[in-house]
Amino acid sequence: MKKVNLLEDPVKKLFAGYLLPSISATMVTSIYILADTLMIGRGVGAIGIAALNILLPLFSLFFATGMLFGAGGGILLSVCKGKKDGLAANQYYTAAFIMAAGMSVTYTVFGHAFFLPITAFLGRNGNMTPYVEEYGRILISGAPAFLFASFYQVFVRNDKAPRLAMTAVVSGGVLNIILDYILMFPMQMGMKGAAAATVIGSFVTLFILLTHLVSKENTLRFVTGIRLKQAADVVKNGFSSFLLDMCNGIVTFLFNRQILSIAGELGVVVYGIISNSAYIASSVNNGISQAVQPILATNYGAGKKERLKEVRHLAEGTACLSGVLFAGMGLLFPALVTEAFVRPDKEILTMAVPAVRIYFLSFAAMGLNVLYTTWFQSVMEPANALRICLLRGIVLNSLLVFVLPLFMGVTGIWTVMPVTEVLTLAVCRIMLKKQSICRR
Repeated sequence: MKKVNLLEDPVKKLFAGYLLPSISATMVTSIYILADTLMIGRGVGAIGIAALNILLPLFSLFFATGMLFGAGGGILLSVCKGKKDGLAANQYYTAAFIMAAGMSVTYTVFGHAFFLPITAFLGRNGNMTPYVEEYGRILISGAPAFLFASFYQVFVRNDKAPRLAMTAVVSGGVLNIILDYILMFPMQMGMKGAAAATVIGSFVTLFILLTHLVSKENTLRFVTGIRLKQAADVVKNGFSSFLLDMCNGIVTFLFNRQILSIAGELGVVVYGIISNSAYIASSVNNGISQAVQPILATNYGAGKKERLKEVRHLAEGTACLSGVLFAGMGLLFPALVTEAFVRPDKEILTMAVPAVRIYFLSFAAMGLNVLYTTWFQSVMEPANALRICLLRGIVLNSLLVFVLPLFMGVTGIWTVMPVTEVLTLAVCRIMLKKQSICRR
């Protein structure tokens, strides 16, 4: 099998080779959540979806932390390889692994110790409590698997094994779906069954990823001589990826609190349907950007500016196509999207149809915003990447989710994301025009 050369192989060939595996790998979050939502909607009902939606920020936190250290270390690893500095590349890998291990233990211990106050803060109410506790306790126990599945899919991809990352995620996802059905229906385990299926699937994904470490192609090594500055560089460069993945969790948390006060549990059910759809779109967009990340970072390290521009243009076209498809699906088939998750009554459909149509418009711009975050990371401008993530993930959402409902009621909540993504895209284009790296 011919070895991949990120510095010399045709850009279109490299992009095509990384695209499907990368999208499959980043689907890890949405596959697990989507499967659980579909099964819970059919097996437990709308209250189960509302309870799961309350816990989604924890999913985001675990996977985002894996991306914090995975993308932060993986990008630096690729840049060092582009500079032919193998020792520094593995020092970044080792530093990232140590920090990831520490956080996985922290999340598990503190998550169980403070479970009730944490879930109350996330929006749990009395009706949801038994469902939240059944699912959430098992979810927190699986934090190390979620975190390291996210962590290693980045490093394995950066170590030129994107197909293994795809295999790992697809295998874990398929097993999750099978176990969801078995544990929830024949075995009647309800929310506990859905959570157990998710954790087991994630452990399988992680196990398959770890097989790369004993393969002949593996170049990842634990080394000594790590400096504190290298650990800080990993965090600094990966923080925008952390925020990128946390955007969904932050948005879900803010929306849940507002929707509960405006539309009650019915609104949370509708938003649960929308947010799960958003996870799928976000995963595809993350996959597009992660497909180009190793190519960008390695060529940046080697100073090949023309290849950088070519890669970015390919990814921009793909992100635009993805955005149009997702937005069109919401506009044309809002009832079908709703019916995929629950057996909706008239009340749910009345709220869900316009909500899906409005919210899905945000997907048209989302892919480009995600791509530009990865672009700035890969060319070692983490400050700009961080600005994009803060703008779309915290600043605009936090402001608009409270302002727009004052004028538009519950419709204002569904309008927040389209407005946020369009404003962020405008800022991204301004930042790109000011950038000098790809000018002749």
